[in-house]
Amino acid sequence: MATRRLELHPIDQGSAALLAPVFAKEEVWRYPYGRAFTPAETEAFVAGQVEHWETLGFGLWTVLELGSPVAVGYVGLSVPTFLPEVLPAVEVGWRLDPQVWGRGYATEGALAALQGGFDVLGLDRVISLPQTDNLPSVRVAERIGMRCDRTLVAPATPKRGPVEVAVMAISRGEWTRRPESGRSAF
Repeated sequence: MATRRLELHPIDQGSAALLAPVFAKEEVWRYPYGRAFTPAETEAFVAGQVEHWETLGFGLWTVLELGSPVAVGYVGLSVPTFLPEVLPAVEVGWRLDPQVWGRGYATEGALAALQGGFDVLGLDRVISLPQTDNLPSVRVAERIGMRCDRTLVAPATPKRGPVEVAVMAISRGEWTRRPESGRSAF
């Protein structure tokens, strides 16, 4: 699938090699881990996403700039099992190489994911869970039409301590009423 400036491919086993250089940058995983991913962590992440696609029929996409063979990150939909208080839910998320920050790719990719979530999957509501201190991601969520429902603390995991997240949300009705709803990201 393609948007105006991006190629979006479902994450598959080949995505690990594409995403490893991006995930190896500390800024990419600053929220929530404060460090880069190791190659083994990237492999495990990709394996989990492949399983997500196989089980649910949707998931995250590897993002490439149109015409480039180099991945710049991921964007897409997932089930946020790490935060049971919000379930059942589908989350839109993104994680991009710092070299492309500020170009609007997160917004463009997230809009494509929302369009798929509402128009293809028939979802009634989609959330996003940026950390409250990750203001750029909170702003992306606002740009795609989401509003903050509440804040929650995601419990600590073996890889990170507890983190406060903003539960950003958009309903199907809000999506269709957006002034931009007549324009496709594709």
